[in-house]
Amino acid sequence: MNMKNNTLVTLSLLAAALWLVACGAPAGDKSAELAKLKEQKAQIDAQITALEKELGAASGQPKHLHTVSLAEVQSSQFRHYIDIQGRVDAEENVPVTAKSPGVLSKVLVKNGDVVKRGQLLAIIDDQLMLKGLAELELQLQTAIDLYNRQKALWDQKIGTEVQFIQAKTNKEAIEQRIATTKEQWQMTRIYAPIGGSVDYVILKAGQAISPGMPLCNIVNMSQLKIAGEVPEAYAAKVKKGDAVVLYFPDLKKEVNSRVTYVSKTINPVTRTFAIECALPTGADYRANMIAVMKIIDYQNNNALVVPVNLIQTASDGDFILTLEKTGDKQGTVRKTPVKQGNNYNGMVEITQGLNKGDQLISVGFQDVNPGETVVF
Repeated sequence: MNMKNNTLVTLSLLAAALWLVACGAPAGDKSAELAKLKEQKAQIDAQITALEKELGAASGQPKHLHTVSLAEVQSSQFRHYIDIQGRVDAEENVPVTAKSPGVLSKVLVKNGDVVKRGQLLAIIDDQLMLKGLAELELQLQTAIDLYNRQKALWDQKIGTEVQFIQAKTNKEAIEQRIATTKEQWQMTRIYAPIGGSVDYVILKAGQAISPGMPLCNIVNMSQLKIAGEVPEAYAAKVKKGDAVVLYFPDLKKEVNSRVTYVSKTINPVTRTFAIECALPTGADYRANMIAVMKIIDYQNNNALVVPVNLIQTASDGDFILTLEKTGDKQGTVRKTPVKQGNNYNGMVEITQGLNKGDQLISVGFQDVNPGETVVF
């Protein structure tokens, strides 16, 4: 006879006892007996409820089981990145400056113009210099005439050698002054040092300019790069030739590249070092555009990777709840100890504890316990 039948017999005896009390018990003891029997009945009801939950047989319905979702462990490529912020820069991004001070008489370019190397961009007022040059030209004509006369006399052995030398020296001095003045005049012309696109014309005609003061910038977007600063802590991990994934938040675009330059010095203020990587030419890129440089410092092409939120921690270490199948849609929850490797962007590499093909409880793992039977 099982526990269920024992409970039914107890209920029958309880009913008989109640009938005897009602028929033959003294009137003074009925209330006390009734209270005692009600207490016994409550205890028996509690036992029946516990049995119904355990056996699921009271109403003929099966026991309620938690429903979970599964994810099969698969091997895949896992990469760990060092994320830093970089910016788009051109290999040739040059400010155009003057070599001579003065007032701009003409500015021959505007923003966005495409220019060639050596093209004239602006002219500094040269009227005073041209007047000085004209005066020197007149002096030179006189000096040449005197020189020719002295030479003719000297050839005839007339006059002194000193007069001839003075005339020659005076002519050559004026010629040298003219050559110097023409060079200075050339400095009133501002030419493009490189070919490219004119960007941000700062000065206009009528404004003063001096050596070192920029007229505009010229950017050659045919050769681009990404420049960034890496924290000193990664100095041993970042090397020339490392693979880099460039992500442009504004363009929602990724580009693969490699590190082309790593600085040998650490900035003493920021404790960072400079790196650069090549960027293919594209019409969408702009100078100083933000780019996330994702430098690959670890890669495993055959890793077991799981979401980091599936990993739980106990006093004996990390574990993941897995499922051991016992039927087509049913199984038993198992506690599987694991050892973590690198993690990145919400995914973690599992180095010990899991095997390819294991079934992870991916949804509902918070509501179940090891050893529990669940459906999926």
